[in-house]
Amino acid sequence: MSIEKFSFPTPIHFGVGARKLVGPHLKNLGFKRPLIVTDKALNDLPLMAEFIAHLSGLEVAVYAGVHGNPTASQVTAGGAAFKAHNADCVIGLGGGASLDVAKVVGLAATHDGPILEYAWDHPKVRSITGTLPYFVALPTTSGTGSEVGRAGVLTNSLTHKKKIIFHPKLLPVVVICDPALTVGMPRFITAGTGMDALAHCLEAYCSPFYHPMSQGIALEGMRLVFENLPKVYANPNDLDARAHMMSAAAMGAVAFQKGLGAIHSLSHPVGAVYGTHHGTTNAVVMPMVLEMNRPAIEDRIVKAAAYLGFEGGFAGFHDQIMELRTLLNIPENLSAMGVQFGDLDMLTEMALEDPSCGGNPIAMTRENTRALFDACM
Repeated sequence: MSIEKFSFPTPIHFGVGARKLVGPHLKNLGFKRPLIVTDKALNDLPLMAEFIAHLSGLEVAVYAGVHGNPTASQVTAGGAAFKAHNADCVIGLGGGASLDVAKVVGLAATHDGPILEYAWDHPKVRSITGTLPYFVALPTTSGTGSEVGRAGVLTNSLTHKKKIIFHPKLLPVVVICDPALTVGMPRFITAGTGMDALAHCLEAYCSPFYHPMSQGIALEGMRLVFENLPKVYANPNDLDARAHMMSAAAMGAVAFQKGLGAIHSLSHPVGAVYGTHHGTTNAVVMPMVLEMNRPAIEDRIVKAAAYLGFEGGFAGFHDQIMELRTLLNIPENLSAMGVQFGDLDMLTEMALEDPSCGGNPIAMTRENTRALFDACM
């Protein structure tokens, strides 16, 4: 497989071995002191030492404070690490959490004030006025598509609410997509991140808003997931399927500018309160949300099923999701993930405050959202 280069919405170097291009790329631009932002687990793997070896000639520092769902405190600590190293650029290496933190580390290092005051819904939201450090993103999972997004999602540790910092300046300047970086993922991460990519494509496809380009991207992204996620789950070394999943993840993130919906508005509070894996939580609630939205989306799903080669229209599409969940050993419901019935009223209120609920095909109310949580239990 050759390394290809294309732009949508930012320059992307795509192919096995592309990770080796980062060092020469930065040196050609005159950068000397990168800060790598990654998670604790990845930092301990041989992959990190191998990647740093490709950065020879650069003064490299590593901030490996990312873990679980990213928090504001992780970003603040990363900003401090950037300043301590006197860094001149940021390399984000990891899954969606690491890339979300890496995006905002440069903001924390160059702008004043608590980082959550830059969230779009803060009562006195701060403006991003200055130039952010040069940012290169290397995803090691195929799920969030954070590498092609303009947003960083952070959890407020005090309120357990997820906040979104959104700005065009957060978009990575260049993306390095190397499918070989995803080979070492544990199987449950392969499953959860892959279902996250499917959730992004599915919700974007079903969103009631008008965006025909995203609509087409979402449909093709779903095809890539259904065809390739079972392959990489069965054979982690299938680099062609890994590449297709990496494409699907980026496509989902591009597509969901059309909108997300109840899958994400439910999974965000569950993840914030219980620390569950985001993509896996999306997979758990996906069929129940599909049923809730059926009156508004059935015709659209029937067309998608035909494109994907699924028989049975809406029911056939639903069955394919259930079969994929079973194949990937996704938990059956939220109860199996540890969610407690006593928290459902709180989670309902949090879901209604989540910005994703505004893109659901059926308007989310306190009544139908609570009923949806009950169905997911």
